[in-house]
Amino acid sequence: MTSAADFRVRRVYEPPEADDGRRVLVDRLWPRGLSKERAELDEWLKDVAPSGGLRKAYHAGELDFEAFEAHYRAELAEPDHAAAVGHLLDLARASAVTLLTATKEPDRSHVTVLVEHLKQRPGPGR
Repeated sequence: MTSAADFRVRRVYEPPEADDGRRVLVDRLWPRGLSKERAELDEWLKDVAPSGGLRKAYHAGELDFEAFEAHYRAELAEPDHAAAVGHLLDLARASAVTLLTATKEPDRSHVTVLVEHLKQRPGPGR
C-alpha cells in the first residue's frame, strides 16, 4: 500500500520506469508532439488539472506562483476536481502512482500544488 506522500512526479516525455506504478497524465492539454503509444500512460485525468482560464493567466504572467497556487487550491475543492482527487487517492491505495506532466518546470507548476493537496487528504492508514 502507498500513501499520498508516495505520489511520484515525472515529465511525460521521459521513458517509463519499472517502479512508476499507475501512470496518470494530470495536464488539461495533450502534450505537444507525443503519441499516445509513446506516452505509455494508464489514464488521462483532465479534471484534476487547473481550469483553462487559470492555466492561461499563470502562463501569461498575470498571476505569480503564490496567487496561482491559491486559485488552484480553491479549484481542487470544487466537486469536479474533488472527485478526481478522490480517484487519485483511490489509485494510491492499490499501487504507486506517477503523476505525469508536460511542463518544463514541474516544481513551479500545478503538479507540485496537487501533490501537496493530496498529502493533506486522508489516505490509507490516516
